[in-house]
Amino acid sequence: MVGTTGWDAGRLSALEALLAEHPDTGVLIAPNFAVGSVLASAFAAKASKYFESVEIIELHHPDKVDAPSGTAVRTAQLIAAERSAAEVPPSPDATTSELAGARGCEVDGVRVHSVRLRGLVAHQEVLLGGPGEQLTFRHDSYDRASFMPGVLLGVRNVASHPGLTVGLDGYLDLGI
Repeated sequence: MVGTTGWDAGRLSALEALLAEHPDTGVLIAPNFAVGSVLASAFAAKASKYFESVEIIELHHPDKVDAPSGTAVRTAQLIAAERSAAEVPPSPDATTSELAGARGCEVDGVRVHSVRLRGLVAHQEVLLGGPGEQLTFRHDSYDRASFMPGVLLGVRNVASHPGLTVGLDGYLDLGI
């Protein structure tokens, strides 16, 4: 089980090649172990194809070394895949002039904004917008204890899932 971020496509491919030599071995790489966060990301991804616009705001403590967070990157990837499969065009954005970073960064075509602030642990909002409406999915971890149920879920399931699983959602029965 891996709970750190920074796993790009090259590192994942190398790990999959190694796992091919050990077909009974299971590895879980989880950008987030908070079950509520994983569910919010999955629900937002499924809903995103019904809305014209989507953006992600992630907020963490100032000691976090990566931005955007692995959770935000994973959420953006899930959203991009859902929207692509449904042939939803990119979110409209008429911005032609901006200060560097003012509109966040793009992950697979989804805008992601990162906030680092003392007093925070881990928080994420996915904002979906359409004509006359907005739907927001928000998850808040106020204490690192929120990660333990997901860690235990991973420990109990990793051995029975051979190969590479990226995301705790691979162990959840979402039925969506």
